[in-house]
Amino acid sequence: MSIPKYDEMYRAFLDCLADGQAHKSKEVKDIVAGVFDISAIEREEMLPSGKQPLFDNRIGWTRTYLKKAGLIQSPSRGVYIITPIGLQVLAENPQKIDNLYLQHFESFREFLSPNSDGTTTPTHVATLSSQTPQDILDDAFKQINATLVDDILTEVMKQTPLFFEHLVVKLLTQMGYGGSVENAGTVIGQSGDEGIDGIIREDKLGFSLIYIQAKRWDCDKTVGRPEIQKFVGALAGQGAAKGLFITTAKFTKEARQYAEKQHTTKIVLVDGPALAKLMIEYNLGVSTEATYRIKRIDTDFFAEDID
Repeated sequence: MSIPKYDEMYRAFLDCLADGQAHKSKEVKDIVAGVFDISAIEREEMLPSGKQPLFDNRIGWTRTYLKKAGLIQSPSRGVYIITPIGLQVLAENPQKIDNLYLQHFESFREFLSPNSDGTTTPTHVATLSSQTPQDILDDAFKQINATLVDDILTEVMKQTPLFFEHLVVKLLTQMGYGGSVENAGTVIGQSGDEGIDGIIREDKLGFSLIYIQAKRWDCDKTVGRPEIQKFVGALAGQGAAKGLFITTAKFTKEARQYAEKQHTTKIVLVDGPALAKLMIEYNLGVSTEATYRIKRIDTDFFAEDID
């Protein structure tokens, strides 16, 4: 199943501590994962940043919000125990324990909106959701990049086919193909290119060459199997072992299947959205507008023994 939202794990987390004893973080996480039938593979699913497992991140926010509401406390690092208030909540057995329920507790209201009178503003209450702050940031990042992908393709389509061929070779160079060698990539282009638009060295010494076909076609156009067959034929004419077909258009399922079945020649297909994402990743045609640094507690620092 999918990883539950942080507020969906409130009750399960409290139930783990219902005996009033102190429990280690790993023990609680294992029990909660079992309650929601989260497999070991699902627990390894990472955040988009790749810095932390998604489950660990969300249950971390579960823990934080329950602490802010005064329902649990941490007597030592990585150890948690339910409070008398938390036991009272379990005894009352409310139909649902969510963020709206936690707003019954003054400490949680102060955490949400530290007004002088301890009340929350209507706006803050309305915007509190089941997403963790990390989820919200990740979703916003994805939305910004999705818009940027569209913007990049729009700009690319305004350029000439020759510009596009140069763009592809420059992108591959920035990705590390050819190293820092001058003329690592070459645009052939124009008529008489025998189906090959560019060539790039795979390594600094040029032991292997990658032959490129770069087509600036309408983004709504589909590239079918016949076009890939022609490209394979062009590669065979060059005695090439590796080929890259990169386009602003989209590939049909049959085209991708045909490329995957080639054994003597390795064929890689890159469509418009994939091209734009590579340009973003390798900073080609884009610039950084803002940088945010998210920090968290350094537990190693606080675990140091001072003699």
